[in-house]
Amino acid sequence: MKFTILKDELNESIQHVSKALSSRTTIPILTGIKLDADETGVVLTASDTEISIRSHIPAEREGEIIVTLEKSGSIVIPGKLFSELIRKLPSDHVEFTLLDSHHVLIRSGSTELQMAGLDPEEYPLLPTLREDRMFSISSDLLKKMIRETIFAVSTNESTPVLTGVLWTLNDGVLKFVATDRHRLSTTENRLDGAEGLSFHHVVISGKNLSELYKLLSDQSQQIDVVVSDSQVLFKIDRLLFYTRVLDGTYPDISRIIPQACQTEMVVPTKQFHDAMDRAYLLSREEKTNIVKLFTSGSNTIELSSSLTELGRMTEQIEAESITGQEVRISFNSRYMLDALKSIDSEYIHIGFTGPMSPILVHPREHQRLLHLILPYRTSG
Repeated sequence: MKFTILKDELNESIQHVSKALSSRTTIPILTGIKLDADETGVVLTASDTEISIRSHIPAEREGEIIVTLEKSGSIVIPGKLFSELIRKLPSDHVEFTLLDSHHVLIRSGSTELQMAGLDPEEYPLLPTLREDRMFSISSDLLKKMIRETIFAVSTNESTPVLTGVLWTLNDGVLKFVATDRHRLSTTENRLDGAEGLSFHHVVISGKNLSELYKLLSDQSQQIDVVVSDSQVLFKIDRLLFYTRVLDGTYPDISRIIPQACQTEMVVPTKQFHDAMDRAYLLSREEKTNIVKLFTSGSNTIELSSSLTELGRMTEQIEAESITGQEVRISFNSRYMLDALKSIDSEYIHIGFTGPMSPILVHPREHQRLLHLILPYRTSG
């Protein structure tokens, strides 16, 4: 193996695939990044068995030579050191020459060094997925749906399936659900061209979706998604992102979402968020994050934090409208803040179904995005 490559192109690909590296793996080969060089360019691969990322650097793009190949070949290079080293090399070009016994010679400008690599034959193959269940989605919409739900996944590893987001596709509508048993977030959007495709019970780890989120463009770039029973593949330009599907049965949320509310209110999103943020500052001091909400027959809402050594906050907000019974309820202010941050709407609709029943939060205009928060039982 011998080739020369533009440093910036190589460094960008290393940063992408490094998101799949894990220092905790018990498999030494997976601490490395695999390089494959041939006439089409250079491919970098990294994996921690949970996610795998493959980045292809083309030999040429728009008339610019990126990779000059003298001899094809492969090598696995220790990932963390490789990432730091390439970033600090002095020249715009980096030359790789494979020596015997899996050692590689790296030259850049006046810098020359040898690194001990690993046998590429021992590196696990990436999954091969049938593409009979594939759909396309814009990267900005996918990022939005991840952002609207990922905060509600569980951090408790004793129930692994709840650490992920449930994906379903039915009649062209893609739906995400996340819950940690104390709150629930769900969002759905119709996809063009996906009407004849369906799948259910595909659960993707929240941690893996966080890494995917970092790779997605804010622009409207089309992403192809291939779904199998054990893996999901995201095709992002020259990147392939594989993630394992979590095992386990996701709870049936249809029985959790109330169909009617005893009290409904519409409030300005920013005003309610800012007041909740202030209440959270004091409520978090007693580690419970509890905030109380009261209504009293008018369109005025009163929020108050619990009394702590530092004091108590009370604030009144004028709602756009309040209908139904008076409300006295306590809930987790951080959960409410997380929900509010995901809503891009001037007004929110909040529904109450009883003092110990779920609180429903969604944009005033629609319920395609819906959050549920379970209240707390408090004295006084």
